[in-house]
Amino acid sequence: MSKPIIFVTGNAKKLEEVIQILGADFPRQLVSKKLDLPELQGEINEISVLKAKEAHRQVRGPVFVEDTALCFDALKGLPGPYIKWFLEKLGPEGLPKLLEGFDDKSAQAVCTFAYHPGGENDEVILFQGKTDGRIVNPRGPRDFGWDPCFQPVGYEVTYAEMPKAEKNKISHRYKALDLLRSYFLQTS
Repeated sequence: MSKPIIFVTGNAKKLEEVIQILGADFPRQLVSKKLDLPELQGEINEISVLKAKEAHRQVRGPVFVEDTALCFDALKGLPGPYIKWFLEKLGPEGLPKLLEGFDDKSAQAVCTFAYHPGGENDEVILFQGKTDGRIVNPRGPRDFGWDPCFQPVGYEVTYAEMPKAEKNKISHRYKALDLLRSYFLQTS
């Protein structure tokens, strides 16, 4: 039997969502572990690869990390991979205020899973999902990051207002995990 894959997260809600999206047919055992990974600066893909390499260095086995970005078109992609810090300082109510001087409220939610197969010379493989939407004043529960202020294209509700099952069919995380799941189903 293959070694379990360590999913690096200390966020129980994220782990729950990932397990739900991957589904019962995912061919590998998934174990979560909280690691103290450095907060890196750079472009989305670069950050994801470096985080996966550092996680592998710490666990010495198969590992995947997730990096989420929220890119405002009016701000040329910012806050992007730094959304965690913007959200921490401004809260969901502060994010739409960043766009007050702009007509363009469009944004892209980007999720990147970086998988390190576990071998010393293995290359990191990226799986990326994107969902277009717009930034709105927060609506819905405030229990999962910036979900209350991201309204996906084609919907009149925010991620936070959607039933979890619906969000898990269209989200940036779903799209990235769907690619990851397909990869494992093809290679197992």
